[in-house]
Amino acid sequence: MKNTVSTLMQQKQSGDKITMLTAYDYTTAKIIDECGVNAILIGDSLGMVMLGYENTLPVTMEDMIHHTAAVSRAAENAFVVADMPFLSYQISVQEAVANAGRLIKEGGAHAVKLEGGAEVCEQIRAIVNASIPVVAHLGLTPQSVNVFGGFKVQGKSLDKAKKLISDALLIQEAGACAVVLEGIPAKLAEIITKKLMIPTIGIGAGSGCDGQVLVYQDMLGLTTGHTPKFVKRFAEVGELMRKGITDYISETKSGEFPAQEHTYAIDEDVISQIIKECE
Repeated sequence: MKNTVSTLMQQKQSGDKITMLTAYDYTTAKIIDECGVNAILIGDSLGMVMLGYENTLPVTMEDMIHHTAAVSRAAENAFVVADMPFLSYQISVQEAVANAGRLIKEGGAHAVKLEGGAEVCEQIRAIVNASIPVVAHLGLTPQSVNVFGGFKVQGKSLDKAKKLISDALLIQEAGACAVVLEGIPAKLAEIITKKLMIPTIGIGAGSGCDGQVLVYQDMLGLTTGHTPKFVKRFAEVGELMRKGITDYISETKSGEFPAQEHTYAIDEDVISQIIKECE
């Protein structure tokens, strides 16, 4: 079934948990879509997991459009959400609408996602008025990493928790169709989820949200080094890839690959004639 803003809302109302995963290329998106995930997020996390940046800040609109278009071509049923990168919506409302439009027209996304609460409500309202669905993002917002002083859990104090609740209500009023809650205490995320009419998608926000999202490289064991507390590795694909690659190197060097079954035949008379002419 084709996933839309309406079907995601129906899932919240019925208690059917929403599933979302990131994807950044055609091949991966096709597999994820075929598995039946409800939504695919082309996150600006591609800056880190695909392009090797330290954080999401260097990602450009061109980067996002390029990867979004590849994913959109693969997603037959999933609801496709594209991140608006740093400084693509903060400078002005007009730029925000124009850049959101590019992700829809050039990238083929169904919705855009932007970070922030009260301070971006004007942008949310204008983008929605341009007939573009907006997914909001509260809590640990990676584009604010320098303000936060790192990737830290948000909303743990009374004032900050109240601010997150207020921001959630404001972005809903501005027209957001859903909100990602990242890196906040589980009990706080549950309170926000109950207060909102729109779906909440958690990442490091507990099971009380209406759905969950993970970076696919994290949940499939493709990343190395520090793993965030909220990540569960559902498979160790990285280890399978390493074994496959090392086996390929070994068999190529030994001559075991390519074997007879991996080659194409030619008529022996043709080969004999070629050999005569080459002598």
